[in-house]
Amino acid sequence: MISKNPDLIVVGGGLAGSEAAFQAASRGLEVCLYEMRPKVQTGAHVSGDLGELVCSNSLGSDLPDRAQGLLKNEIRTLGSFLMQCAEKTALPAGDALAVDRIGFSRLVTQTLENHPHIRVIREEVKKIPSGLTIIGSGPLTSPSLSAALQENNGQDHLFFFDAIAPVVIRQSINMQVAFRASRYERGECDEGDYINCPMTRDEYDAFVDTLIGAGRIPLREFELDLEGGVKAGVQKFFEGCLPIEILAKRGHDALAYGPMRPSGLIDPRNGKSPYAVVQLRQDNLAGDLYNLVGLQTNMTFLEQKRIFRMIPGLDTAEFARFGQMHRNTFLYSPSLLRPSLQTLYRDNLFFAGQITGVEGYIGNIATGLLAGINAARYLNGEPLWVLPKTTMLGALCHYITHASPADFQPMKANLGLLPPLDEVVEKGRLARRQRAFLFCERANKDLVDYLSKS
Repeated sequence: MISKNPDLIVVGGGLAGSEAAFQAASRGLEVCLYEMRPKVQTGAHVSGDLGELVCSNSLGSDLPDRAQGLLKNEIRTLGSFLMQCAEKTALPAGDALAVDRIGFSRLVTQTLENHPHIRVIREEVKKIPSGLTIIGSGPLTSPSLSAALQENNGQDHLFFFDAIAPVVIRQSINMQVAFRASRYERGECDEGDYINCPMTRDEYDAFVDTLIGAGRIPLREFELDLEGGVKAGVQKFFEGCLPIEILAKRGHDALAYGPMRPSGLIDPRNGKSPYAVVQLRQDNLAGDLYNLVGLQTNMTFLEQKRIFRMIPGLDTAEFARFGQMHRNTFLYSPSLLRPSLQTLYRDNLFFAGQITGVEGYIGNIATGLLAGINAARYLNGEPLWVLPKTTMLGALCHYITHASPADFQPMKANLGLLPPLDEVVEKGRLARRQRAFLFCERANKDLVDYLSKS
C-alpha cells in the first residue's frame, strides 16, 4: 500500500498522466495517481477508465518516415507503457495504429490499478499539491483546478475549442454503395482496412451546401465565460481539428482537398477515383462500430442525422455516438515551462500532455513519459533529460517552450519542427520522401547517442 506521503503525485489519469505514473513507478517511486472521473465527469468522456480516448481511436501513422511514426518509434525506444497497451489492442487501419478504444483503456486501467507502486485515487484535485507533482489534467481540466493554475501562474490560460467525429453502427452502412479499400492499396485486410463512401461532384456540392447552413449546438455557459471573445462573436478553434462546417465555409472544395480527398482510392464498381470520399475506420475490436474519419462537428444531433445521411452509403446509418465540440485548455507554456517539462518557477512541479500545448495522442503519451522519467531523475538527484532538438520529442518540447506567446497554438508532431538537414536534397515528390527518411534516420541515431551518454 502506498503511504499517505508518496514520492510523487500525478494529477490526471488520461494518456499523459497514465504514462507518467507508470514511468515514475517503474523507477521505484511511490506514486499517487489522482483521477476525478467517474465521480466528476467531463463534457467529453463517457467512462471512468484511465487513458480513455475521447476523439478518434487512431494514434496516427505508424510509418517510420512520417512524423507520427517517428515519435512512436522514439517512445518505443524509451519504453512507453501505453504503446505496449496500444499494440496489444490494435485494430486493422492500414498504415495507421488504431486501437479498440474500450479494450485499450481497460488494459491501461487494470495495469495501473494493480501496480504495486501506484495508488489510484478517484478524487478531484482542486489545488496544486506542494510536493513533487506532475499535472497532466489535460484539456478538460476542471474549473477549480483551472482557477488554481491561473492564480498560481499569475496569468490567464489560453482556450480553444475541439471537436470529435460521430460513430455509426457497421450493419447500417450500405455496402452496395460503399466499398472497402485503403489508400494506394495499403492495408492488412485483403479488402482494405477502411470503408469508403464515394461521392460524385453533384453529391459533394449538395452535401457542402447543406453543411454550411446547418444548425449548430450553442456553446455552454461555462465555455462562454472562459473563452474570452466568444461573446463578441470571435471563436477560437484549433486549426488541426476544425469542425467540418467551419472548414466548409473557408472554401467550397476545402473538404474535397482535406478530410474527404479521394487520393489513392479507386471505386471497384467503375474503376475510377471518386470526386470526394468519406472514409470510415473501425472503432472497436468487435468491428461493429466505425467512425467518420476527419468529420468532426458541432452540428446539432438532428442535423448530424439529416446531413450525414446524405453521404452515399450512409442513407440509413444508425449512430452509436454523435459528434460534439468541447472546450480544451492549454497553458502559455513558453512563459512557464522548460524543455524538461519542469516549470520555470518551481523545480518540483512538472506538466505533461495536451495542457502543455502538445496536440495528438502520441504527443500526450510522449510528454507524459518524459515528465515521469524526469520526475524520477529529479527525486534521485540526477540531471533531467532535455532531448536533442533533432528528435521529434525534443523538437516538440522545444517548440512549446520557445514559441512566441503571441500566436502560440497547440502543435502535433511534424517534420517541420526539426532543424534543417546538413544534406542537400533535390526538390520534388521523391525528394520530400527522401528528406523525411533522412530526418527520421538522424532523429533515431541522435536519440540512441543521447541515451548512451545519459
